[in-house]
This record gives sequence, C-alpha cells and structure tokens, in this order.
Amino acid sequence: MTGSPGGHPRGMATRHADPGTSPDEGEVDSPTQLTARSWRYVLRKTVREFSDDECTDLAAALTYYAVLAVFPAAIALTSLLGLVGEGTSSVRTVLDIVSQLGGGSVVDSVRDPLLEVSRSQGAGAAFVIGLLGALWSASGYVGAFGRAMNRVYEVGEGRPVWKLRPVMLLLTLVLVVLTAAVLLALVVTGPVTAAIGDQIGVGSSLQLAWNIAKWPVMFLVVVLIVALLYYATPNVRQPKFRWVSVGALVAIVTWGVVSAAFGFYVANFSSYDKTYGALAGVIAFLLWLWLTNLALLFGAELDAELERGRELESGIPAERELQLPPRDDRNIEKSRVKEEEDERRGRAIRLRARPQPRRKD
Repeated sequence: MTGSPGGHPRGMATRHADPGTSPDEGEVDSPTQLTARSWRYVLRKTVREFSDDECTDLAAALTYYAVLAVFPAAIALTSLLGLVGEGTSSVRTVLDIVSQLGGGSVVDSVRDPLLEVSRSQGAGAAFVIGLLGALWSASGYVGAFGRAMNRVYEVGEGRPVWKLRPVMLLLTLVLVVLTAAVLLALVVTGPVTAAIGDQIGVGSSLQLAWNIAKWPVMFLVVVLIVALLYYATPNVRQPKFRWVSVGALVAIVTWGVVSAAFGFYVANFSSYDKTYGALAGVIAFLLWLWLTNLALLFGAELDAELERGRELESGIPAERELQLPPRDDRNIEKSRVKEEEDERRGRAIRLRARPQPRRKD
C-alpha cells in the first residue's frame, strides 16, 4: 500500500459491489476462513507494507498530534475524577498506572498540576474547559490518524471538510468517553461496588467479582476504541464493523509488550538523564507515544492485509489494490481536475517558450 513520495496514495480503491450486502456463496467473510497459504501471504505483506508506507514517519506525525491532545485530555479526566468524589487518591492511582505502562519518566512533571486540579474547588469549570480543549485537540489526532489510514488503504481523502470535521469530532467524543469509562472503572468502582454489594446483601462478594472481571472488560473496551479508529477514520466503506478486529487485538498486545519492555529499559539501562538532563522525561514520553502509534499502525496494516486476503480468497482481484469503495470521492475528483488544469497550464508555458539558439563550436 505504498504511497507516493508526496504522501498521496498511488491509486484509489474502487469496488462496485455493495460492501453491506451479504456475501455470495463461496465468498470468504472472516479471517478464520483464510487458508494457511493466505495467512502466510497476509503476514508477509503486512511487514512489507508497514515499511513501504513509511509507518515510522507516520507514527512520528501522529506523536505530534498526540502531544497536543494528551495534556488537555489529562486535565479533563482528572477533573472528572474530582467530580465523582474520588479526588487526590484517584489521580495518584491513575498516575501510578501510567508510570507502570511506560510513561513513568514524565509523570513527575505533570503530577503536581494534575493533583492541583483534583483539589481545586472549581473542578467543574476546569472539567468543561479541559473537555472542550481535549475534544478539539484530540480531534486533530483523530484526523491525522484518518490520513494515515488512507495511506494504508491506498485511497485519497474525498470527504469535504464540512462532512469530515463533524465526524471526527463525534468520533473523538466517543473515544474520550470510552477512555474516561476505562479510567473510572479502574479507580471509582471499588467503593461503588462495595456500596452496591451492601445494599443487595452480598457484602464484599460483588466487589471481589468486579475486581476480577474489570480487567478483561477494560481490555475489551480498549480494543473497541482501537477498532473504532480503524473503522471510522479512513475514507473507505469496509464490509462491516467488527467489534473486536484482529488488527486491534494485535495492536493492543504489541503495545502492552513494547510498553513494558520500554519501561524496563528506561528504568534500568537508558542514559536519557545524562544525555538530555531535565528533558529526559519528556524525551522518554515522546518515544513511548511514538512506539504506541507504531503498534496502532501495524495493527491497521494487518487489518488491511486481512481484507486483501479475504478478497483474494473470494476471487476478487486485489493483488495491487484493495477493492473497497470510498465513503466519498468529491474531493478526490476535485483534486484530479485541478491537477489536470495545472498540467495543461504547464504544457502551455512549455510550448510557448522561445527555443534557445544552439551554440556554435
């Protein structure tokens, strides 16, 4: 799924069949139906396309947008924890979890401001301001992720801004709410489940059951967040939404392993403090975000290649391009017309140019 040097996809996927219709007899509809030969092809193509699409550079661009989103989002989520009465202890719990996941080197630089927000009597106003800022800033990340996904799927962005921007803002709101739900499930549900257990007469049994069940539930919610990013951001109509995609699962597992390995490396072997001094925590945090985006892009490439494998197994010619129709092609057509006009004007300049006289020896 190689893009051009300018970042534009080499072609636009087109498929005339309606992806929402039921598959014909013999058409592959699930990754579990792929043959072993197709799986080998998919895995090989995933690695190659991850390199050809320059995903390391795409991850760096996404890291920039993530930095713009992460701190307003942290303020909003901290304010939310304050509103539900958990206050300082909950903020400390969240910061400790972030530290364990690989962001520990930057936690010290944000701990005091976030704790101050959690203690503030104006937590409600801070929550509204932080949430609005997080929504706008994070929508920039979601939009950038959509452009990266367009490269993965070899399609241009055809949706006009008046149609694209509201979709990205709505998706961002959904993702922020789901993220808040994960954090609240982590730090708020302990006393809540204990109180409910006392009310219904089961005592601490409900709290014990939830303490066990919340981890797989939160994992599935995180996978759902990634699956929504994969499905809703690119300008392609995918066959159907999968609540748990293979690529999302692989991305989350890869992210967890890489984060743990990076955290271990930073804690035991890195020399960031000597090299960067006071900026060591910031540099380590940026690297962690970059690794996170690499994992997300790898999962996206895997999902795209699984779609290619599904199409090939169904007899659809997808060797060069995925046969998925765009959600909208108006801007693609406008861009094509403008490029043709520029080419026409350039040709006119060349043809009107006065020929240069030949130099005599």
